Amino acid sequence: MNKLPQITLAFWVMKICATTLGETAGDLLSMTLNIGYAMSSLLLISVFLVTLVTQLYSRRYHPVLYWLVILSTSTAGTTMSDFMDRTLGLGYAAGSALLIGILLLTFALWRLSGNPLDVTRIRNRSGELFYWVAILFSNTLGTALGDYLADDSGLGFAGGALLIGSAIAVVAAARYWTRISGVVLFWIAFVLTRPFGATLGDVLTKTHEKGGLDFGTIGSSAVLGGVLLVLVLMATYYQQREPVRVLERS
Repeated sequence: MNKLPQITLAFWVMKICATTLGETAGDLLSMTLNIGYAMSSLLLISVFLVTLVTQLYSRRYHPVLYWLVILSTSTAGTTMSDFMDRTLGLGYAAGSALLIGILLLTFALWRLSGNPLDVTRIRNRSGELFYWVAILFSNTLGTALGDYLADDSGLGFAGGALLIGSAIAVVAAARYWTRISGVVLFWIAFVLTRPFGATLGDVLTKTHEKGGLDFGTIGSSAVLGGVLLVLVLMATYYQQREPVRVLERS
């Protein structure tokens, strides 16, 4: 029942692309189209639930479906974080602390359920459900952390992206040159790629006066959506070719 992709370099490239698109698309919906954080969150959580149920009841790995769920958690995480931090007035630091607590609680409940946190060993529906809940809150946390680094820390959008990118490089090095658990490193990297996407998305969309490239939410979302679509289609092609390669080897 393994319906999750292999953790390769291509996976991380697609993850960063999806999370960056989630940031720009979430801002497009809530701010550019002026729908608001609360309504945008309700709309995107509904999309997430629809894609999640479809993913849970699928029988095998479908790249298009899998990355649709990832994208829906990323966009929903963007508006959920903004609603908590801005509409409710929690602020980026308090919002990040709250989400860290929720994410740690999710991992604790996941562990107590008897399901392994190793994403290469998820073989049942309950384990997969914990996996997606953890992804939703990790993406929401990543938005809050990215906004904190870009706004409250004084680093700015580019400085925040550089800091998070450096942290991701350290985690990647630790994977090959230390004995730190691969499961721990995977989830650290998974969380970090979200604020990296958030700050990178801000670099693309914000005006020159605010330190961005001023591509806007519409232009940035269109470009990122096109890149992600190409990558997903490539993953689908190789997924379909896999049975053929197996038969050729046998």
